[in-house]
Amino acid sequence: MTIGRIAHFEPATARPVRSPLRDTDAWTKKIVGHLKDSAVLPGGPADATIPVVVRMCLEWAGQRVSAQASADRTEGLLTAAAGWARQGISIDAILHAVHVGFEFGLEMLFAEKGASDRVDIVSGTATTLELLSLITATISKAYVRECKAGAAEDRTAVLTLTSALLGGHATSAMARECGIPIADTYMVLAVAVPAHPDESLPQLDGQVVARRKLRRLQSSLADLFDGQALSLLSVDGGTILIPATRSVAPDLDAVVGKLSHAARVPITATVVPAEPHQVAAAAVQAHELLDTVEQLGRGPGLHRFTELALQYQLTRPGIGRDVLGTQLAPLMDYPDLVETLRIHIGNELNRQRTARRLNVHPNTVDYRLRRIAELTGLDPSDARGLWYLHSALIVWTNGGAERPQAETRRMAAR
Repeated sequence: MTIGRIAHFEPATARPVRSPLRDTDAWTKKIVGHLKDSAVLPGGPADATIPVVVRMCLEWAGQRVSAQASADRTEGLLTAAAGWARQGISIDAILHAVHVGFEFGLEMLFAEKGASDRVDIVSGTATTLELLSLITATISKAYVRECKAGAAEDRTAVLTLTSALLGGHATSAMARECGIPIADTYMVLAVAVPAHPDESLPQLDGQVVARRKLRRLQSSLADLFDGQALSLLSVDGGTILIPATRSVAPDLDAVVGKLSHAARVPITATVVPAEPHQVAAAAVQAHELLDTVEQLGRGPGLHRFTELALQYQLTRPGIGRDVLGTQLAPLMDYPDLVETLRIHIGNELNRQRTARRLNVHPNTVDYRLRRIAELTGLDPSDARGLWYLHSALIVWTNGGAERPQAETRRMAAR
């Protein structure tokens, strides 16, 4: 039964009780006094509205138990409940006070009734339960509305400040207006979120699954940092700004692990620390590094510039990269040689592990390495030759994308 139907419900078997609620003011004082004595009232500005709501409910109940036509009281209750929500009073405190008040009201209503009044008790109890259902549903509806409105306002403030930081024009005045303090330092994370396996199931709506994944990720981020972390995220990734002090930084490896657990997919992330005025440039660098990580197939987890500075620099445009990119040109017709070189370097030049990975004999690995030296003029067994080959492989691996994935992901999150 909806709130509206409850408010106007006329039971076919309704019968008037012999002692209807006549003195509303006296009953209001008694119930409010009992609530205060029970220490269940929220206090503060809500004090003024509690007696009004109690009186309104008593008048409604008096009309109902007397089988009179009763007015719809839900709008007044919705207004009062919305005010409690805006004051920050928890819904469990309000509903607890409602139930304590109803319990006391029932004791007062039936205190002097005997067995001969059984029909009145049944009618009165049915009316009380009807009213309790109406009040609970109305208060819950008001709180849900306010929570949605508050969440929308908070989200707008977060997006405004995050966009300003990433755009390089955030100010202290803007932060105060948004109600969010600007941190001394931010850990700027670029994140890539892969598709959840359920997104490809034909019996499910992939977009719905993806949005749920994103909501889990955002909820986990809010819980980890008490709502202080800023983010611009889409279903496949984006940017996260985690506040930090100059002396204390969060354990970002653990953070990425927890976010992956919440999203139920393995997240890949890169991080660049920055002061507020450096956030815009740091975000660009973090996404470029993330693009490099993905091109090199480094896998999920957190990656830092200190680990990939060489790889990052080699992928930057310039004559050095162009020259290095030509070093592997003689191998382009021999994909098995390129794969052998990549795996051998990844195995720290251990020919036994490389052979097992390629499922070939170690002598085959030696032969392929000699062929690489013959074709390129760079010997993988020589330190100088290996350095050039490794660098060229990084450039070649990164050179296949026409548009950097980092830019695509940043644009999708906006």
